[in-house]
Amino acid sequence: MTHGIVMLTTGGPEVLQWSEISLPRLKRNEVRVRHTVVGVNYIDVYDRTGLYSRPLPSGLGREAAGVVEEVGSGVTSVVVGERVAYVLASPGSYAEVRHVPAEKLVKLPASITDEQGAAMMLKGLTAQYLLRRTSKVRKGDQILVHAAAGGVGLLLCQWASALGAEVIGVVSSDAKAALARADGAHEVIVTPREDLVSRVRELTRGKGVSIVYDAVGKDTFFQSLDCLRRLGVMVSYGNASGPVTPFSVSELAKRGSLFVTRPSLFDYIASRAELNRASRELFDIVERGVVKIQIGQRYALSNAAQAHRDLEARVTTGQTVLTL
Repeated sequence: MTHGIVMLTTGGPEVLQWSEISLPRLKRNEVRVRHTVVGVNYIDVYDRTGLYSRPLPSGLGREAAGVVEEVGSGVTSVVVGERVAYVLASPGSYAEVRHVPAEKLVKLPASITDEQGAAMMLKGLTAQYLLRRTSKVRKGDQILVHAAAGGVGLLLCQWASALGAEVIGVVSSDAKAALARADGAHEVIVTPREDLVSRVRELTRGKGVSIVYDAVGKDTFFQSLDCLRRLGVMVSYGNASGPVTPFSVSELAKRGSLFVTRPSLFDYIASRAELNRASRELFDIVERGVVKIQIGQRYALSNAAQAHRDLEARVTTGQTVLTL
């Protein structure tokens, strides 16, 4: 028997129970991974609350790093003892041990720690596809990053700045503003003290930004549209405040023929080739020190409920991990 977090019902952090769990026999092309560090992401909150519906009872968590403990038949890509990391579309990483399809595992370079690996798979690969594929950021672009002191936000600020973009971050406190500036944001807007739209217009000399990266959702969606310049791109990649209210597409035309997309990481790493390319670029930029994976909070795996309380209270910064 092993242990992990189990949900019997959806709800608040109190539904997360530390329990004994049993694993089935290892299947062909699967790998048994003993976790060393588990990553925490806001998508875990969506799973816990039922915003993203899952059969119950259920595990929780999408990413982790660890060591290969056993390989199933047909597996040749990894061997017992190798350090690996993964991100999966299905929850279950809040556990001591997990069975993972071999094709979804990536080997961790020696220069990448287990903590970094666990914290960077979902958020780091998200930053990679947002900046490099969804709307490719180029030198001179002016972009707006919501939740700029959060896990993905800090990575976006660092990476976009390195690409030559002018980054405007949006945060909720002066302490978070300092973090965003230290990680590459050229300007930072503190809400609700400052009016988002008017401040963006001021900073861009009335033009607006070319891209908005918005993980907040319902509360900021229309403000984000109003921050865009003509032919600008709205990238809505999260729902921290709830799902975006349905709207008429004519809203895009009257604001300057805007583009809107609601992407998901798992469509960008659906094939092994895509996962390899994205991981290589992410690992390279971290190894070269261009992007730093900063662990802001650590909790024991059995105390995952407190990690969720702090995440929802917006008192966390950078990456959050669960340790074993």
